[in-house]
Amino acid sequence: MKEITKEWIEKAEGDWKTALKEFNSSDPVYDNICFHAHQCVEKYLKAILVENLVYFEKIHDLEILGEQVKNFLPEILNKQEDLIWLTQYSVRVRYPGFNATEKDSIKAIETAKEIRKIIRDYFKMEVKDEDD
Repeated sequence: MKEITKEWIEKAEGDWKTALKEFNSSDPVYDNICFHAHQCVEKYLKAILVENLVYFEKIHDLEILGEQVKNFLPEILNKQEDLIWLTQYSVRVRYPGFNATEKDSIKAIETAKEIRKIIRDYFKMEVKDEDD
C-alpha cells in the first residue's frame, strides 16, 4: 500500500472515531455525527483512488467518487443510493437552515460502517468489534 493511501486511511479513521465518540456521547450533536460519517466515507473512497493512481477533483460528492471507484470496487454500486444520501452532510449541514436528526445520525453511522468495512476488506484490513 502506498504511503499516501495510508495517510488517507488514517484521516478516514480519525473521522470515524470522531463520529462514533459523538454518536455515543450523552448529548450528541447530530450534525457533527453526519458530517464526520460523510468525511470518513469520502476519505476512504479517495484512498482507493490514490492507491490506483486515479486523479480526482477536490470534491465532496460521494456519488461521483463512487462512480470513479466502481472499477476497483464493483460492490460500491450497491451503495450508490446511500452515497447520494450521505453527500448532503458534506457542507450543507455545516450552515444554518439544515439540521440532522437522530434518525439521520443513525443512518449515517450505519452507512459509514458498511462502506468502511467494504473498503477495509478491499485493502485486506481488519475490522474489529471495538471499531463500532
